[in-house]
Amino acid sequence: MIPPQEASARRREIEDKLKQEEETLSFIRDSLEKSDQLTKNMVSILSSFESRLMKLENSIIPVHKQTENLQRLQENVEKTLSCLDHVISYYHVASDTEKIIREGPTGRLEEYLGSMAKIQKAVEYFQDNSPDSPELNKVKLLFERGKEALESEFRSLMTRHSKVVSPVLILDLISGDDDLDAQEDVTLEHLPESVLQDVIRISRWLVEYGRNQDFMNVYYQIRSSQLDRSIKGLKEHFHKSSSSSGVPYSPAIPNKRKDTPTKKPVKRPGTIRKAQNLLKQYSQHGLDGKKGGSNLIPLEGRDDMLDVETDAYIHCVSAFVKLAQSEYQLLADIIPEHHQKKTFDSLIQDALDGLMLEGENIVSAARKAIVRHDFSTVLTVFPILRHLKQTKPEFDQVLQGTAASTKNKLPGLITSMETIGAKALEDFADNIKNDPDKEYNMPKDGTVHELTSNAILFLQQLLDFQETAGAMLASQVLGDTYNIPLDPRETSSSATSYSSEFSKRLLSTYICKVLGNLQLNLLSKSKVYEDPALSAIFLHNNYNYILKSLEKSELIQLVAVTQKTAERSYREHIEQQIQTYQRSWLKVTDYIAEKNLPVFQPGVKGFNDGLEELCKIQKAWAIPDTEQRDRIRQAQKTIVKETYGAFLQKFGSVPFTKNPEKYIKYGVEQVGDMIDRLFDTSA
Repeated sequence: MIPPQEASARRREIEDKLKQEEETLSFIRDSLEKSDQLTKNMVSILSSFESRLMKLENSIIPVHKQTENLQRLQENVEKTLSCLDHVISYYHVASDTEKIIREGPTGRLEEYLGSMAKIQKAVEYFQDNSPDSPELNKVKLLFERGKEALESEFRSLMTRHSKVVSPVLILDLISGDDDLDAQEDVTLEHLPESVLQDVIRISRWLVEYGRNQDFMNVYYQIRSSQLDRSIKGLKEHFHKSSSSSGVPYSPAIPNKRKDTPTKKPVKRPGTIRKAQNLLKQYSQHGLDGKKGGSNLIPLEGRDDMLDVETDAYIHCVSAFVKLAQSEYQLLADIIPEHHQKKTFDSLIQDALDGLMLEGENIVSAARKAIVRHDFSTVLTVFPILRHLKQTKPEFDQVLQGTAASTKNKLPGLITSMETIGAKALEDFADNIKNDPDKEYNMPKDGTVHELTSNAILFLQQLLDFQETAGAMLASQVLGDTYNIPLDPRETSSSATSYSSEFSKRLLSTYICKVLGNLQLNLLSKSKVYEDPALSAIFLHNNYNYILKSLEKSELIQLVAVTQKTAERSYREHIEQQIQTYQRSWLKVTDYIAEKNLPVFQPGVKGFNDGLEELCKIQKAWAIPDTEQRDRIRQAQKTIVKETYGAFLQKFGSVPFTKNPEKYIKYGVEQVGDMIDRLFDTSA
């Protein structure tokens, strides 16, 4: 049982908690009432706000829609006004641009092309929207006038600024490939850069908007003229330079000329000049004493103008290649790509035709020269043909894309030159064989015949043109003529291209043929002399000249390709003629030979008369080769002095007459001195 005090305390505690709970409950109740009131107030406010928003929306939406419509209307009005302004502007194009078009594009191409663009747009507008409008005719007419002015400006720019390339610059351009010391390339500026850009812009406009191709004809005609004149100017330069200084030259590279104004000799292709120099060397060494004549025109008398013409033509061919390459580079910037090949083909025709015509004239001149046996003129074909063949790969590259007729011009000329060259070689060999034995043409002193020097000189030319001459012979299938088997391995795919070894053998056989013909002719000519000794001296001089000429040049090596014993054979012929000559003295020495003694009075007198007669006659004979002359004199002097000395020793003291000086007129040394004066017209 709980004590009363604890129960009373517990009751009070419970009552206190209950009172507190009641107070809390009362507070919560009051709070809920306040919250409800606030909620009611908020709901009332929101309801009022919603009502007002609805009223505002109902008021603004119609206004917004109306404003939107007004903005659309305003935009339409602005667009309409802009279109009207644009359309109206087309009606003012003619008046706005007429002055510019009338004054032309010179000096203001950019502005002019801008005006042409406006006119073109006006034409397009009226054609699309108002084809019957008189304004269309106005702008069309203005457009045509503007186009014509641009065409005229194109022609004017090309005409005024296209300059002939100077010969000096061309020579620098040509020599640039071969000059290893030249560190800078020689470039050509056909048009100033600003002019070039204007020409390019006009060209593109005429193609794109002008629908015009006539300017391409204008272009190739102007540039064709400049190309042709440049090459002709180079040819004239050679003629003027050769007449004034003897050697055409090309100064140093342009940008160095002001600092180093030097002269650079032009490289002269192989011409006859080298062999002429050899001939002069032989003359200086006493090998060339010709006085006779032949029906062949002397080669050493050849006009130097032939060399000038040859050099000029060769350099003009090289100039054409270089200038044509440069022209194509210029053309590629100005002419549309699909018209470039055709335009270039037309552009180069005049210059190319000029070169080909001149080449055919050379062939024609060579043909006429062959008829009159002027083989010096024919020799001009050799360096030209060699150069054409060397240049052909560059020619072919330059002419890529041109018409077949254009590409075939050079091969046609090469074939013509090979044909006439082969004709010249064969005719020369025949003329050497058939040169007539005219007594009045024979050298009175038995020296080298002109036929011999001409033949050797001609053959020496072939040393510089071995492959060219060999190809000439091969092109005419002369291998069969010379019995040289044609090995298929010695030919390439081209019927006119042979191995260098085959060409060398073919040329060697030809040279041996000429030398054989010459030897036969000389034997025939020697019979014109009544004196066998003079005939022997004549053959000796000619054989010796041939041998020494072969040895001093490379001809002996070329001959040895097919004739190994040629040198030995000539030496044997020379010795035979010396022996024949020496027999002429037997009629002198026989008078005092022991077998004919002791009848020495008539013998001595006969010896004296014979000695005097031979010395008088043979003094006028000639042996140009000093070495051979001394050798023959010494040999003859030894024989005669020994015979005469033996006679005097045995019979000189015999008293066979009261006047011994009448019979024994000369001492041994005197006889030797007389023989020493043989072959010497100055003694």
